[in-house]
Amino acid sequence: MPDILTFETLQKITGSIALDSKQARNAQSFLLALNRYGYGLGLSQPHRLAFLLGQVLLENGAFRYDREIWGPTAAQARYDTRTDLGNTPERDGDGYRFRGRTGMQITGRANYRAFTAWVRRLDPTAPDFEADPDAVNLDPWEGLGPLWYWSERGLNPLADRGDIRAVTRRINGGYNHLSERKRWTLRAQLVLLGYGATDLRAFQRAAGLVVDGLPGPKSHAALHAALLTLPPVKPPKPKPETSRIRALLAQFLPWLAD
Repeated sequence: MPDILTFETLQKITGSIALDSKQARNAQSFLLALNRYGYGLGLSQPHRLAFLLGQVLLENGAFRYDREIWGPTAAQARYDTRTDLGNTPERDGDGYRFRGRTGMQITGRANYRAFTAWVRRLDPTAPDFEADPDAVNLDPWEGLGPLWYWSERGLNPLADRGDIRAVTRRINGGYNHLSERKRWTLRAQLVLLGYGATDLRAFQRAAGLVVDGLPGPKSHAALHAALLTLPPVKPPKPKPETSRIRALLAQFLPWLAD
């Protein structure tokens, strides 16, 4: 069965990624989580995947960053006492300890605690990320950061509507870098539909639109409508347990039971 997203397809969206680079390792972390857990989160549907990628690729610089670049800046220095993020009111290092990590920058003690609870619903063996924040950057947990943001903010229905402004506001709290989020979403949409990442003209021509290469409202609506017609990627069939296979074989090959 195919993955929800392969590294090769991702590179068509992002441009070439050196295989031995940190960027590639970050991308592989995301793909590991997406292809393992994305089916259960509704992200095997191409139109949702395109909207997710549009946000993720903006937030982490196309997988160049998996943690916050720390100065500290004046704003970062204030994190230490940000009780709204669950950090303590004392200057005890919480700001740096719970700095932004993963491809969507999980920030603050409360969010690390919430991420732990969410991940443990998927895998009860997951670490306590509040107790060990650095573990967030280990596989398979790192790639789950963006999926947690997406799932916990209820973004699938907004993606179903094709409302990129609403998706952006719920992730960002505003509309920062909206044009870049739209650009990444457009690239993802085109690639998932089988076009080149910048070949909007070819799509417009095929869709019977004015061929001007400009991503206006009609082109956005047509891209979204086209993606809605694609079937979701089917999850792989679970492999039978080895012990069960051995038990079945033992009925015919008694020596296996020894």
